[in-house]
Amino acid sequence: MASLLYRLGRAAFRRRRLVLSLWLGALAVLLTTVGASGAALDDEFTIPGSESQRALDTLGEVLPAAGGTTAQLVFTAPEGGEITDPRWSQAIAGTLREVENAPQVSAVISPEEAGTISEDGRTALAVVNYADTTADLADGTTRALERAVEPAEGAGLTVTVGGQAFAPTGVNISAKELFGVVVALVVLVITFGSLLAAGMPLVSALFGVGTAVGGLLIGGHLFTLSSTAVTLAVMLGLAVGIDYALFILSRHRSQLAQGFGPEESAGRALGTAGSAVVFAGLTVVVALCGLSVVGIPFLTVMGLGGAATVVIAVLVAVTLLPALLGFAGARLTPRPGSRAARREARAERAAPATLGGRWVRLTTRRPLLTVAAVVVGLVVIALPARDLRLSLPDNGSAPAGSGERETYDTVSERFGPGLNGPLLVLADTGGVDGDPRAALTEVTDRMAALPGMARVAPARPTERDTAWLIEAVPTTGPDQEGTERLVHTLRDWAEDHAEATGVSLAVTGNTAVAVDVSTRLADSMVPFGAVVVGLGLLILLLVFRSVVVPVKATLGFLLSVAAAFGAVVVVFDWGWLAGALDVARTGPVVSFLPIILMAVLFGLAMDYEVFVVSRIHERHARGASPTDAVREGAPLAFRVVTAAALIMFAVFASFVTMEDAIVKPIAFALAFGVLVDAFLIRMTLVPAVLVLVGRAGWWLPGWLARRLPHVDIEGSRLPPTPAEAATPSAERSRARV
Repeated sequence: MASLLYRLGRAAFRRRRLVLSLWLGALAVLLTTVGASGAALDDEFTIPGSESQRALDTLGEVLPAAGGTTAQLVFTAPEGGEITDPRWSQAIAGTLREVENAPQVSAVISPEEAGTISEDGRTALAVVNYADTTADLADGTTRALERAVEPAEGAGLTVTVGGQAFAPTGVNISAKELFGVVVALVVLVITFGSLLAAGMPLVSALFGVGTAVGGLLIGGHLFTLSSTAVTLAVMLGLAVGIDYALFILSRHRSQLAQGFGPEESAGRALGTAGSAVVFAGLTVVVALCGLSVVGIPFLTVMGLGGAATVVIAVLVAVTLLPALLGFAGARLTPRPGSRAARREARAERAAPATLGGRWVRLTTRRPLLTVAAVVVGLVVIALPARDLRLSLPDNGSAPAGSGERETYDTVSERFGPGLNGPLLVLADTGGVDGDPRAALTEVTDRMAALPGMARVAPARPTERDTAWLIEAVPTTGPDQEGTERLVHTLRDWAEDHAEATGVSLAVTGNTAVAVDVSTRLADSMVPFGAVVVGLGLLILLLVFRSVVVPVKATLGFLLSVAAAFGAVVVVFDWGWLAGALDVARTGPVVSFLPIILMAVLFGLAMDYEVFVVSRIHERHARGASPTDAVREGAPLAFRVVTAAALIMFAVFASFVTMEDAIVKPIAFALAFGVLVDAFLIRMTLVPAVLVLVGRAGWWLPGWLARRLPHVDIEGSRLPPTPAEAATPSAERSRARV
């Protein structure tokens, strides 16, 4: 691996104009194609094959008017008035006639038909049905609905418009989310002491992100692509793209300061740090591809899209970056006597004297105490994770003051929270011998008596004689535990009574879909974790030829992810710092956050594990004792891992500013998890554990050692340096053992 990348780095350095032209051409073609074809994003969360999805598909066939999305119109009379007064009822009736003629509207259910007039008589709720899903509504459809209610507003009524049709259908990335790039530039300038060096990781990362996102948007015409998947790709592409270039460039600058020529240094940087980048990227790709184990299409696309973005980031790092190094030439060499030159010399020759060296020496002086302190501290932070609640976001998570949020809150207050997420029950009376209406009446009466049920509407006929639609309203909101229990209770009850009543029931609707997503995710956590962690362990076993290193890395990751879960609960459920982070509403977080966090954080954690342990392993491979290898090698990675972690934290943290209820908690969890994993696990716990276990840290059973291939990421097979060439070959061989 090291020799291959060494040759690739030198080739890209020499043929820099060709390499740059190829990347520019690919980027131009992709962006031009996207500009011509546009984006095709779909933010509907579906699970093909689930009960809720099968019933929803059937509903679209037998009752198209109810098979799509819905909107809610809430009319409120002035203080002291009643909505049934002729003045207000006529205004509402006229408004609903206008609504019937609005684009794509398939049906309008008045407050009288739905029985949705509040007990105090001041508020009425009308429902607007669309045959299309929210994602399929044409541009301007919802705006036309808002204009259609203007007559009622002109008559003096307060009108809010919301419902599923107004749920967000995309994630818009603004300048605020790119603030992390500015922070990254500042960190890079401080790290390298050079604007030229600081700009290279940014340029290469932007190339990678542009190429990956362009490819994803084109692919959106071929497969279902959510805006969340694109946002995740942007976050990952920026974070790993900058970090991978940072690791290689840092090694290149260090070698230039030692007197290497630019081309030779570029090749060696690719052969050493580049090898670590390739294997680190491989762990991220494995973790993200593991999302396909879940069996949910939108998550599979999200994982594969993120994995493709990481692959492109690695390709950019090992081809475009050395080409850029070729254009820079010797100008990247730290000037003699400069702070950067002194720092590079001190880092290589006197690592223990640096800040990182002093930190490593401090944490390894009493390694058992360090291990105990870190583990206990993270366990305490992780304790709130026991209260983690999951759901798909709804309009209750919309920004305060928005029309959809005001509608949601008004409906909850006036009609009960369950009406914001009613259950749709598709009834099949094909097995009824007598009068189907009598059987349906018996079924709805029994359903209404179930615990957690607020009310059940009479069955509505559809275009198929044996298919009927029943609307059931829970007593709790769509994201509350009571509603999830009711869905399972209702399904169990329907299965038990299908033979006795002759009526088979299928529970569907957005709320039931959300419950099915959460259930599928919960059932998939164990196989997902087994696949991802197992492959990650295998990769680390191949790289470091050690049993302790991969096991320690995995246990450290589990501590990091548990702490991240705990922090998410504290902020998004308990409400600590919710105001400072502009959290619209506390409560459950998006149901696929745990599996996304585990996939991404596992990959990133293994990144830092490879970068830190590879420098320790280099020293150990050259004959240093286990303790000396840690104290000499770990400080060499300290500065660059610190910079990388701060950059990744800044990129993820900048996305916490988004109002999107899906992206915000995911970005927060990733930002917190990266800080914990980089500083507490990889730069504190890892050195302490390796010193504590001593030579056992590099132990591998003989039978396994003979079967595993040798993977060179330290560059031991690279051509000798001038200093090594002057060393007798026998002595050099012993130094590399």
